[in-house]
Amino acid sequence: MTLFTNARRKLTVFASAMTLGLSAALVATPAAAQDAVTWKVQSHWPGSSSSYTDSLGRLKRVLEERTDGRLKLQLFEAGALFKATDTFNAVSRGILEMGTISPSYAQDKISLAGIASGLPFAFRNVWEAAYFHQNMGFEAMLREEAAQYGVYWATDKVYPTEMVVKKPIKSWEDFTSLKIRSSGALQTFLTEAGAAASYIPGSELYSALDSGIVDGAHWGAAQGALSMGLYEVAKYHVQPALNIAGTDVIIVSQKALDKLPEDMQKIVKDALAEQFWVRTNEYQYKEQLALAKAQAEFGVEVNTLPQDVQQKLAQTAQKLWDEEGKRGEKAEKALEMLKGFLTDLGYL
Repeated sequence: MTLFTNARRKLTVFASAMTLGLSAALVATPAAAQDAVTWKVQSHWPGSSSSYTDSLGRLKRVLEERTDGRLKLQLFEAGALFKATDTFNAVSRGILEMGTISPSYAQDKISLAGIASGLPFAFRNVWEAAYFHQNMGFEAMLREEAAQYGVYWATDKVYPTEMVVKKPIKSWEDFTSLKIRSSGALQTFLTEAGAAASYIPGSELYSALDSGIVDGAHWGAAQGALSMGLYEVAKYHVQPALNIAGTDVIIVSQKALDKLPEDMQKIVKDALAEQFWVRTNEYQYKEQLALAKAQAEFGVEVNTLPQDVQQKLAQTAQKLWDEEGKRGEKAEKALEMLKGFLTDLGYL
């Protein structure tokens, strides 16, 4: 009996120790590890684009840090899962949890997309576009319209779009002879102005420029052109900007967002709101650095458009503004708001 009792006591002690050890292990296991969620993120940027690292890379780091690893982003560069123009639909349907697009890729659904892509020759300074988005309510209008498709819309940044060309533009005839890679409202604008504008995916842009399929292109401004290697084959950086706008957008599946705990939903929305200001300011700083580097290392020259060319482009642009206003009541309201703002600034 004594031996049996001792053995039973040992088993009881062992079982208690195992239970305590298991309990301690469960306590020591972070909740984050148990509840981790991974979102697939399809970008419209190639991996070589500066924004792929600076925007998406930053957002991935911020969200993973602030959720203690409970939310992870799995990044895919342009074309890895879907065509760039199909990303909005994939996010809308919940096939993708997150993506990045140009507003122009959703212009068949979002009536404000053309204005969001940037009406040509409207804003003259980056702060004006930022003010229009965040202080005057344009961002809220975009978000409301995208919500109808189950998409949470967050502009990544506002910045200038500036062309690079292989030969300098010294006259109106030089401009109208160009074949230019473009997209969205700017593609329409450049075509209406007399150039031959066509859409080419970012992954094919360098080869198209190098081979002469196009004579010029825009991919952001100096920073985008430098990161894509465009200055290797196009030595002229054209100013002033074709437009200043929220040309890059982060879109989130509302279904995916709703599945997150409330604290994580807030973290995501706060991070996206912060992203706009961080990236807008950072982008302007890096623009200056990129252009200086392009001039020093690649012999790039700034090609300021002659005044007569600028005037003709501005005249064409303002005609197209009114066309964007015809896309619906929301677009008409946004255009009236924009024109009033530009009038207050003394531009109209």
